[in-house]
Amino acid sequence: MPLGARSVTIAHPASADELISEVEYGEDGRLPYWADLWPSARVLASHVATLDGAGRRLLELGCGSGLVSTAAVLAGFRVTATDYYLDACAFARLNAWRVTGDVIEARMLDWRHVGADLGTWDVVVASDVLYEMPYASLVAEVLDRTLAPHGIAYLADPGRIALDTFLAACRARALEPGDPLSVAYDVDGQRQTIRIFTIQRTIALAALESGA
Repeated sequence: MPLGARSVTIAHPASADELISEVEYGEDGRLPYWADLWPSARVLASHVATLDGAGRRLLELGCGSGLVSTAAVLAGFRVTATDYYLDACAFARLNAWRVTGDVIEARMLDWRHVGADLGTWDVVVASDVLYEMPYASLVAEVLDRTLAPHGIAYLADPGRIALDTFLAACRARALEPGDPLSVAYDVDGQRQTIRIFTIQRTIALAALESGA
């Protein structure tokens, strides 16, 4: 797929269905959604590839096979990819290395238990992570804990069930979503409108408006 001026190939499992574990599903409802290259990830990766990452750190939530993280490395960011599946982290490391030659950090992250050691980041990104209602508050809380005071988050969403609740949860935490960028996606019969939301802390936006 195209990323900026380049065309890249991302390795991922041939079939997500073959990775389904009854044990993992029984424990906490886990399904291997990470193994597919979703349209939202493709759109967000193309957007991230246009950013200037020089001297900046980027955290990806729900990295899947690492397409967006790979785009971030190409843009010059220092990247940490995270996912609830260790296999996803391994693929993210592999793909970033295959495409860029860089070795990124990738770690397992449970949004319900975010350690203080994760720190704060200049940029936080996520794609298609709002497909279950409980994720609305969880993702908003993770953004609140990981976004630096003047940081910026980009979230790509195709209209999932938890989107509106997520946006409200962000505002309740003084995280302001701007007007989204809408991108039409039409590839191999998959037609969606992906919206990319830019999210910043209210205090940072106020500083920008005042010229501080």
